[in-house]
Amino acid sequence: MRTVRHSEHRLKTALISKNPALVSQYEKLDAGEKCLMDEAFRPNSDLFGPITLHSQSDWITSHPEAPQDFEEFFNDPYRKTPSPQKHSIYIQCIGLLGNTRSISEEYVKWLKGYCEAFFYGLTVKLLEPVPVSATRCSFRINDNTQNLQIHAGQILKFLKKKKPEDAFCVVGITMIDLYPRDSWNFVFGQASLTDGVDGPRVSRTE
Repeated sequence: MRTVRHSEHRLKTALISKNPALVSQYEKLDAGEKCLMDEAFRPNSDLFGPITLHSQSDWITSHPEAPQDFEEFFNDPYRKTPSPQKHSIYIQCIGLLGNTRSISEEYVKWLKGYCEAFFYGLTVKLLEPVPVSATRCSFRINDNTQNLQIHAGQILKFLKKKKPEDAFCVVGITMIDLYPRDSWNFVFGQASLTDGVDGPRVSRTE
């Protein structure tokens, strides 16, 4: 087991850019936003807390990736940006998120509020929940867990068809296990950068 912890210098290098377009944005931050940025640079801040890696099978250890700072993200030619015509995030629930409809509605209410805070300035809207059968996607019973699993890629196709005209993206949420292809045991989620569909996302315990 080991812990990944970032220094203040590394956090500032990753989050702050000398790109003139971004510098002008920093200068427009109000007092509260500047306070939040300062908080992000502190190594002991809750915003970027240490990450504990429990074993070699943890994602960060088993799937090494090159780091990406904010400027690289900002300059990514494939990065989608909202526009006056496409400024809404839509959430599509697939199946119940809890044991009852009222519990599901509480989960969705919390998720909507989180998205509104995290993606500040965008409108978050809820699509009418649908049962899994409405997606007409493939499914299987996992040989190891005996859990029902639905095909994540086919869910993306379903979400693309449901995407409203003013949508920046549509996010599918389900509590049912997922798999992307027959050779995979499971997947936590899947997204399409070109179609503006993200999901489904799933809470998974084994």
